[in-house]
Amino acid sequence: MAHLRAPVTRRERQRQATYDEIVEVSSALLDEGADLSLRAVAGRMGMTAPALYRYVASYQQLVDLVAFELDKAATAEWEQAAARFPEDDPAGRLAVACVRFRHWALSRPHQFALVFANPIAEADTERRELLTLATSGHYFTDLLWDIWEKYRFPYPRLDELDPVIRESVLDPLIPAKAEHIDPAERGLLWIYMRAWSALYGVVTLESTGHCDPRVIASGQLFRAVILDWLGPLGLDGERARLTAIIDEELARTPA
Repeated sequence: MAHLRAPVTRRERQRQATYDEIVEVSSALLDEGADLSLRAVAGRMGMTAPALYRYVASYQQLVDLVAFELDKAATAEWEQAAARFPEDDPAGRLAVACVRFRHWALSRPHQFALVFANPIAEADTERRELLTLATSGHYFTDLLWDIWEKYRFPYPRLDELDPVIRESVLDPLIPAKAEHIDPAERGLLWIYMRAWSALYGVVTLESTGHCDPRVIASGQLFRAVILDWLGPLGLDGERARLTAIIDEELARTPA
């Protein structure tokens, strides 16, 4: 017999609607270039700051809530765009998702900064738990796993890794599924970390303007970084097709 879910109460629906409005208002403030604060959010919602404290008790709780939800919503858009390629083509999906990630960062730089420039404290804090639950991180690393299953690209053995890296892949604090990977094969997580660092690094440089504006406008630095990773991911045989996908997406989503 199936378990019946308890009905959601009117009070619970109202509370969730308030959380949704907090995120919506915060997103609008960020897109306007305004400072995000409890007072600003409360004022935009027609509430007093003390009333808002019933939902977010501190500025950091506000940032964590908004960052998590913005990341989740943005990832859903990349996933929808990438779904024009079938599940058995994770390389095609990854090519689309990487470009859509860049487009989001360039078109909504304040949202990007809140989500990805939000300091994380010690490993045993709630903030670290939020990081490891990041929707975008799971989406990208799931695609990397699917690519590995299909193309079997090489990754380092544990005894080839620096001791600190070996410890970090055996006890990962990254937004990636690892339970299904045998501990002896966790060198794959080092590929996850390095690939994400390359994507995040170039997109952050562009989104924050720490790069020649002509290079940003052309998309050529981003393009070169992504293409440099085709070999390590076992995708050299797909280079022409994936380059065409990347170029099509760059043309489709202007910086």
